[in-house]
Amino acid sequence: MNPDIINVLTLIAYVIYFMLPAYLANVSALTFGGGTPVDFGREFRDGRRILGDGVTWKGTIIGTAIGTLIGLLQGIVIGDVIHGTLLGFCLGGGALLGDAAGSFLKRRLKIDRGRPAPILDQLDFVVGALILASLVMSPSPVLIITALIISPILHLSANIISYLMGMKNVWY
Repeated sequence: MNPDIINVLTLIAYVIYFMLPAYLANVSALTFGGGTPVDFGREFRDGRRILGDGVTWKGTIIGTAIGTLIGLLQGIVIGDVIHGTLLGFCLGGGALLGDAAGSFLKRRLKIDRGRPAPILDQLDFVVGALILASLVMSPSPVLIITALIISPILHLSANIISYLMGMKNVWY
């Protein structure tokens, strides 16, 4: 196999592994969320909900815990439990903060919950995760760019599979 292809595939595998706490935190918040919304049903000054019913305390707490747990496991693998745990917490919590920021923007743009906002829906959590992760380490430009390219592909692929399996009502 061509060494350049091997290098690209290795980079993609590394970025997926690195972003795993963010990816799993994001999906866990959706899967195990529900209950009290983070905005407690309050409206912003424009009369629309601050975040909406999709961003809940339960989902945020469980998602962040899952991201932290994944980071802990990765820390065990690399032999630095404290760094792995902190990074997992930042990636997981950052993903959910980014998703909440995306919900805030969608409400301001008058996009209802569950309606698509291409690019924003696929990248808000990635940007949030990378920003918070930068408190613990300095992601390289190559890691950042690769994460921004592959995350939308993974996100849409997972959504399409979930839709085909009857787990989601929409493919996006």
